[in-house]
Amino acid sequence: MAVFDTDFYFIKRAIDSVFHQDYQNFELIIIDDGSRNDYLAKILKYAAGMEEKLTYLRHQNCGQAESINRGVLISTGDFITIIDADDEYKPNHLSSCLVAISDGDLIASNTETITDDTTDFYVPDKHNQSKLIHVDDCILFATLFGKREVFTNTKFKKGYAADAFFFEEAKQNFKVKKVNLRTYIYYRNSVSSICSKIKGGIPKKIN
Repeated sequence: MAVFDTDFYFIKRAIDSVFHQDYQNFELIIIDDGSRNDYLAKILKYAAGMEEKLTYLRHQNCGQAESINRGVLISTGDFITIIDADDEYKPNHLSSCLVAISDGDLIASNTETITDDTTDFYVPDKHNQSKLIHVDDCILFATLFGKREVFTNTKFKKGYAADAFFFEEAKQNFKVKKVNLRTYIYYRNSVSSICSKIKGGIPKKIN
C-alpha cells in the first residue's frame, strides 16, 4: 500500500480491512511516498503488536508506480497484490483471489464501486482521455493479484493507466484474466483519488 497525504482515517480503514481477512498468511508493506503529513507516529502507534505482519518504509516522493515497484523488491510472499490507501478489502478478498487465480498467473477484478454520482462510474480511456469508459471495463491498480514472478518481471511505469499497461505487458509472458469478484471496495467518491481529479465529459447510460 502506497500512501501520499491520505487522511489517516482512510489509511486505518485500509489497514483494518487487510488484518480482518479470513486468510491470514500475509504481509502488509506500507510505503510512504514522501507524504507531507506525519504518518509515522500514527501508524507505528496503531500498528503496535502487528509488527510480525506489517512493514513501514518511507522514501522521497516518486509516485505510486515506483513506490509499488520498490515494495515488490522487499516483499517475500509467493503472491503480490495492492490496496489503495483510501479503499478497503471485503473480509474474503484474499481468499477469493487465491481461488480465482488457481489456473493463472495474474488476475484483475471488478469492484464494488462507491460513488456520489453516476458520472463517477466513468474514467478517461487510456488510449483517448477525451473518451470515457466504465470502471468495470478498466484494469484497476489495486485489484491486480498475481504470482510473485509476474511482479518481479513486469514493472509499473509512471503515468495514467499504469495498471492497464502493466496488465497488457504481463499478458505477453504470463496467463492473465479479468474476473468478477467484487471483493475490493473502490471509493470513487474520495477527493484524493487520482481518477476523481481528472473526471469530465458526459457519461453513457448505466445499464
